Amino acid sequence: MEADRILVDGRVATMEPGPDAYGTVAGGGAAVALAGERIAWVGPMDDLPTGLGRAERIPLDGRWVTPGLVDCHTHLVHGGDRAREFELRLEGASYEELARAGGGILSTVRATRAASEGELVAGALPRLDALIAEGATTVEVKSGYGLTPDDEAKMLRAARRLGRERPVGIRTTLLAAHALPPEFAGDPDGYVDLCCGPILDAVAAEGLADAVDAFCDRIAFTRAQTERVFAAARARGLPVKLHAEQLSNLGGAALAAAMGALSADHLEHLDDPGAAAMAAAGTVAVLLPGAFYFLRETKLPPVEILRRLGVPIAISTDLNPGSSPLSSPLLAMNMACTLFRLTPAEALTGMTRNAARALGLGDEIGTIAPGKRADLAIWEVERPGELAYRIGFNPLWRRLWSGR
Repeated sequence: MEADRILVDGRVATMEPGPDAYGTVAGGGAAVALAGERIAWVGPMDDLPTGLGRAERIPLDGRWVTPGLVDCHTHLVHGGDRAREFELRLEGASYEELARAGGGILSTVRATRAASEGELVAGALPRLDALIAEGATTVEVKSGYGLTPDDEAKMLRAARRLGRERPVGIRTTLLAAHALPPEFAGDPDGYVDLCCGPILDAVAAEGLADAVDAFCDRIAFTRAQTERVFAAARARGLPVKLHAEQLSNLGGAALAAAMGALSADHLEHLDDPGAAAMAAAGTVAVLLPGAFYFLRETKLPPVEILRRLGVPIAISTDLNPGSSPLSSPLLAMNMACTLFRLTPAEALTGMTRNAARALGLGDEIGTIAPGKRADLAIWEVERPGELAYRIGFNPLWRRLWSGR
């Protein structure tokens, strides 16, 4: 075995499946050997392979190593903000009322259309930096605030640029079926035609999207319209995922599962048949406690049903300007525990292994195992459960992305 660096005298939560919830390396101390961008070996210090005398040794002094955090659902790139709507909601207006009155997503659409690609990148970088500062090594970024071929492509180009500006993995998702733009008022099927044709064609021609998403709900698109978007995406070889069952149950999760979706996200109104379909298909349930908290929702996602059926549960910030202006992965984990009653181990699994799976990257990142990319977070904590326990405290000591 060859390695150029070895993290030694640490404690390691591999997050690999096994009898221990954190995949903890047993023994008095653990080591992780790195070869370039990859993990070469992980295990107890006593079992460290011989012949690595030339490898640089980096002492961890008992610190914990976990996989880098994966934020698998964000709307990081957008123009403007919605602070005024926050005030209006606190004065009594509902999220749905604001959306139907031309606020909500459409107010962000106007600001995003008016912004240049460079302005979108400049606005997104501070938000991305906040995620990186808490151990994120991979971040998904959706479009969905442009709603024209040119503006959706502009958003995705800006998202791609973020991955060149910062040492972080960026996965891009086309979310053109996010809201009905004003120029298509009264003609949702006409807009779905635009999504399935010119918008997808423009994005696919430049290779700007890694997946396609849609918003299937009573204030967005019907199940039939969503199915059309998914069919068009799959015809172009793009995987799909879905905003489903957030405000109502239109059977979106079952549709997502039937279409082989990577994930169905939100899921507060998910029912037993939808959860069973997800379990059978291996579709990941992405829970978004930031939106639940910010919108002061009361209907909890059916965590017990997901557990019972063995549906993988991921956690994400849902970072967006209107319903979850949350740029803290650690706080998202705490919210998942306090609001949704996940265990700290489930929350960390949801921000690592299952989040990677929700992006189709389970073979590449999300756990600490030989051959996987060396995306790691090193923490000044006494136990991994502390990551979900503390509020407003960042114990990150070091972060490695692709071994750097």
